Formats: sequence, C-alpha cells, structure tokens
Amino acid sequence: MKNKKSTKPTKSPSEIGSDSEEELSPETHKQSLEKLKKIDPDFYNFLEENDENLLNFEADSDEDASVNDEHKDDKVHVPGPITGDSDESDFEDENAKVVQGKVTLKMVSQWQAELQREGKIKLKSLTTVIKVFNAAMLRVTSEDGTSDGEFKVEGSSVFNAVIQMCVLYLPSAIKKYLGMEQSGKDPQKCKHFIKIKGPLLAYLKDLLKLLSGVTSDNILTVLLKHLHQMSVYVACFNSISKQALKKLITLWSSSEETVRVLAFLCILRITRNQQAALLDLVLKAMYLTYVKNCKFVSPSTWPGINFMRRSLVEMFTLDLNVSYRHVFLYIRQLAIHLRNAIVVQKIENRQAVYNWQFVNSLHLWADLISATSNKPQLQPLLYPLVMVITNTIKLVPTHQYYPLRFHCVEILINLSKETDTFIPILPFIVEVLTTYDFNKKNKKVSMKPLDFSCILRLAKSQLMENGFKDSVIDRVYGLLLEYMASISHTIAFPDISLLAVIQIKQFLKTCSVSNYTKRLRQLLEKIEENSKFIEKERAQVSFALSDEKMVAAWEARIKTKGTPLLTFFESWNKVNKIQKRKRITKNDEIAGELPMIKRAKIAEKEDKAPKPENKGPLVLFPSDSEDEETNFKLDEETEKPKKAKLKKKANKKKEKKKETISEINIPDKEDVVQDFSVSDW
Repeated sequence: MKNKKSTKPTKSPSEIGSDSEEELSPETHKQSLEKLKKIDPDFYNFLEENDENLLNFEADSDEDASVNDEHKDDKVHVPGPITGDSDESDFEDENAKVVQGKVTLKMVSQWQAELQREGKIKLKSLTTVIKVFNAAMLRVTSEDGTSDGEFKVEGSSVFNAVIQMCVLYLPSAIKKYLGMEQSGKDPQKCKHFIKIKGPLLAYLKDLLKLLSGVTSDNILTVLLKHLHQMSVYVACFNSISKQALKKLITLWSSSEETVRVLAFLCILRITRNQQAALLDLVLKAMYLTYVKNCKFVSPSTWPGINFMRRSLVEMFTLDLNVSYRHVFLYIRQLAIHLRNAIVVQKIENRQAVYNWQFVNSLHLWADLISATSNKPQLQPLLYPLVMVITNTIKLVPTHQYYPLRFHCVEILINLSKETDTFIPILPFIVEVLTTYDFNKKNKKVSMKPLDFSCILRLAKSQLMENGFKDSVIDRVYGLLLEYMASISHTIAFPDISLLAVIQIKQFLKTCSVSNYTKRLRQLLEKIEENSKFIEKERAQVSFALSDEKMVAAWEARIKTKGTPLLTFFESWNKVNKIQKRKRITKNDEIAGELPMIKRAKIAEKEDKAPKPENKGPLVLFPSDSEDEETNFKLDEETEKPKKAKLKKKANKKKEKKKETISEINIPDKEDVVQDFSVSDW
C-alpha cells in the first residue's frame, strides 16, 4: 500500500489550476499555496523567483476576466456591412471623454467672454477658438459637411456665432496675447509669437478659404475689414501673403465699389508690411489686371476704371526707384506697338494702338508722372510718354478718330498742367477746325449730340449726322478753353495764343452755321481779353526774360491774382461738370419724373359718375395744345362738364397749373412719396 501511495503522482498547484480552472477561487488558491510553502519550501522559493504571476493570482484575476469577456465578445460578434455612420459614432464614443465634442451657443458665449476679458489672454483660449473656426470651415468646405477635428459645428446659428466671434474679438485678443496693444511693433519680434505661429497660420488659411467661397457683397465687406485687421499677421507668412494678394487683386478689379476699396486697403497694408519682397509682384499683377479690365469702356464702367487707375498710381508711388523699372518697360512696350503700326501699315497693327487698353495705359502713366512731378525719379520718362501720345494722334488723323484725338489731347493738357511743362498741344486742337467742312449739309438728323466720352472711333453713318458736328464743336470749344485757361497766367500767353486766334478768325470767316460761330466768337473774345490783360501786366516788368526765377515769381503772382480767362473757365467748368454727371447718371430723366399719385378714391367716384367719351391712358399733366381734350382733375368735382364750358375751364386750369403745380397737396394717407429719416436706414 505504501508503494502504491508513493507511486501515485502528486499534482502541482499549477496542474490543479489547469484542471479546475473555472472552479478554483482566489481563496482556495491562497490556501493551497500556503500548504505548498510548508510542505516544500524550496519549490515555493523557485516559483517565487520564476513564476510571480502564479503567486499574484488575485491581483491579475480581474484583468484576466476582462480579457476573457473580450474574447467571448469576439466569438459572439457576427460580422456585417460596415457603414460610415458606425465608424463616426465609434470615433465620437472613443473620444467623448477627451474632446468637448459638439459646439453649442453656450460654449461660444463662454469662449467669447474669455477673449473679451481684461488682463492676459491664455494661449489655450486662442487655440480653442481657432480650432472651432476650423471646424466651422470644414462644415462648409467638406463634401459631407462633417469635420474630423476635436469640435463639430452643426446648425447655421452656431456657425454664424463662431464666425462673428472670430471676426469681432479674435484680432484684439491676439494683440493682447502678443503685447502689441500700445506699441505697433512687428509680431515676429514678440516673444510669444512662436507659440501662436502654427494656430495663426491655420486660421489665416481658413479665412482665405472663407473669403474665396463668399459671393455676397455685405459678407465680403465684413470679412475684408477683418482681413485688414489681420493683415499685420498675413505679412509674416510669404505663402499666405501671395494667396491673399491674388484673391484681393481679383476683388479689387471686378467687385462692387465698397468691396473694391476695402480690397485695395488690404493690398496696400500687406504690401507695405513686406514691401521689399512683394512690391514687384504686386505692381506687375495689378497693372496686368488693370489692362485686362479696361478693355471695354461705358458710362457704368468708367468709375471702376478711374478707381483702379488712381489706386495703381498710389501703389507705384510707394517706391519710385522700383516703379521706374516697371514704368520704363511698359512705356517702351507702348512705343513698340506704335512703331509697328507706323512702319507696317496694316489693320492689325493699327488696332494694337487704337484701342481702350492702349489709351487707358497712356492715361495711367500720365497720371503717375503728374502725381510725382515734385520728385525727380520718373521725370525722365515725361518726354518719351509725350512723344508716344502725340504720335498716336498723328497715326490716323481722320475724322473717324476725332474722339481718340480728343482723349489724347485731354491727357496732354492734364500732363502739361500738373508738371508745369510746355507741350505744343494747340495745333492738335485747332487742326480740327481747318480739316473738316462744317458747312456741309448732313444726310441724317440726330436729336442729341454724340457723346465722345466712351468711344474712340466713329462709324461712317455717324459722320453723316448733324450731332457729329455739334459734338466736335463742343469738344473743340471745351479743350481750347481748358488749355488756354491753364496757360493764361504765363508771361508768353499773347504769343502762344496767336495761333488759336488766327485759326478761329479764319473759321469764323468760312463757317456759315450761326450756332458754331457764336460759341467760337465768344471764346475768341475771352482769349483776346486775357492777352490784353497779360500785355498790360508785363509792360510793367523791369527784369530780363532770361531770368527764370523772376519770371516764375511773376507768373505765380498773376496766377494768385487771377486772370479773366481763368475766371470764365471756372464758371463754365462748374456747369459742364453738372451736365456730364446728368449724362452719366441720367439724372435729367429722373428729375423729369414726378411721383405717382394713387387714385383709389378718385377711381371709386368715377365708377359712380358717368364715364367720359374719350378712352385712353390717363395723363397726370396734359399738354397745352388746344386739340387735347383729356383733362385730369385733382378737385373733388366729378360731374361731367358741358361742351360749352369745357374749353373755358381747361384754359383756366392751364393758367393755374404753372402757379400751383408745386403747391399741390394730396390728402391721401397712403401716398408712396414719404419723408425719409436717418433712423429708417
């Protein structure tokens, strides 16, 4: 029996655990280990050194149980079709403890309060707001309208609140954080700039995306004002600066007036902050955009073209040394086009010169040289520009191109006036009086004179209209008066004006049209009056004509004193400008329209009264012709007048209309004409 007992193998605790793994509890395991320690201490020490997991069974039991549960779940799980919704929900569940998740209006108000609070702004607040803005942008730009970032912006109200918070409060908060509130130093020199550099770059990228996706002028106005505030930081990143300028130049050239102005202010500020690196690129891009957008000219596009030209002049004046290279190159290109048109007599070459892009380029460079006349850098380009303009006039000096001639002459007059340089302009004006026969009868009759402001070339049919001659005389009169008034204070005025006096006198002898001779005779009288005035003043001169300083001082004194021709021109110019505005904005048509009067009460009374015999459209103020029988009554009388008394009453009304037309008061409360106040806007 003893041998049998000895031969029976004893099971180790590990084997026991393997057999009854599910039934063995931590307490029984402890007891068996304590028995093993008493029975076989050497084996227990061996286990303690090599198999600690077995001895620490209680501590690992919970972890093992969880692992077993996971394995059980894996066995039970039946694979099915995987959808995007389940993935997103799993992602959100896993990060729900770490991420704030869905953005609410309450959270936005909390962040807004943090940005507005006094004292030091925390970096965490700025980065959080920038991340929320990025989430809002992802909602708009992503294909499915969802974002994979920390935050999720849902709903238009939350989206608008986030954008409003960033636009209104983020720039001032960044200034506070960087310590730039009082000192306008470079942001890159601030010690905290490195910490916010990454989030700021991401925010500016998102802002440009938003700017590219917006079409509403009102929203663009708000975003451009915000970008103008952030332009200090835009200049810190070359890639962002170039992207922003590309978008801003597009808005500057093709958007609504307010958007154009704000876009230009942003361009100007970004370029100034990084002038050495960006000015060359900006000048080239803006000039090419200007040329591209001034191809077609009409009364509606003139204001936009004038704005682009004035703003381009301001950009070129930032650094005249850099600008000289560009201006020289572009004037040289214009001269090459003109030379090709003169040498090669083809329509294609001529059309390369006689177009609005060429003329508007001449206008731009003339304005730039005039604006910088007190600085020497660009003045060497004055002579080549004048030669290009004068030879443009001479290229095809026919009647059809009179409008182009007048545009070029106007550019030369402004250039001469602003740079205080003598340019022989007079021959190009008076030549028109001798080269065209104004006595020739017209084959067509036009009601109004032609408007030369938006055309360069006239059709042959337009040359046959009497409106053509009216417009030519009008422009010759205006340009002669303007040029002579601009030099009316000079000591050589009697000598310079001699050519004009001779040509006008010759025209008065040959022309038999009284309307034309009357205007030019008036101009001749004013020129002769001014010549006598200058001769009288210079008769008292004691210095030599070679003394330039004394001559300049004398001319300045006469200019300050005023000349008869200059006084006449100023009064004429005021009236002429008003007429120009009326032609452009059609104010004369608007002024001619009187407010509509609602006739609901009168109509009700007319239903009861017998209807008049004449049926036709009702006229508010009938014509004064005796044959007109339609009469409109503003009185309450609705009885039909008898035939015998009809003419008498009509005549009385005609006399009263002129006296009381401005004093008519209509008691209708629902009148469409109402008084506006500032609060209504």
